[in-house]
Amino acid sequence: MAKLRGKFRKFDNPRVAAIFDGYPENVRPKLLFLRELIFDTASEIKGVGKLEETLRWGEPSYLTAESRSGSMVRINAKGSQGRYAIYFHCQTNLVETFRDRYSDSFTFEKNRAIIFEHGDAVPVEELRHCISLALTHHRERSGRNKSRSRGGK
Repeated sequence: MAKLRGKFRKFDNPRVAAIFDGYPENVRPKLLFLRELIFDTASEIKGVGKLEETLRWGEPSYLTAESRSGSMVRINAKGSQGRYAIYFHCQTNLVETFRDRYSDSFTFEKNRAIIFEHGDAVPVEELRHCISLALTHHRERSGRNKSRSRGGK
């Protein structure tokens, strides 16, 4: 697993921290890594702003509440075999876009998730790109709509 800058960041939300504390030992570090990658990616994108870390459907969720620039990203363990996932809004074309670009890099679950097995090496730069597309989804979609309304392609 690739390293990110420094240690994992502190939890501001005790309910989210409790969820992480409850994850099995074999998957907790992997989910902490995904969490850090989400925050790290957001901090590098101009205009995304501070992420809100909360729970949705009992899962750690990351929202661009400050800027409203993107779609929610969630992470969670999947079953007891060390599988885990990063979830994206299923009513967007995000996972379809990821599948088109990275079908050789990831395993997908329908139109909503990228799934990892316990022993998988995470393709960090590809995943960072997927996260950045999610965190800017509304901004990018809005830009396309404005372009079309002005006669753009």
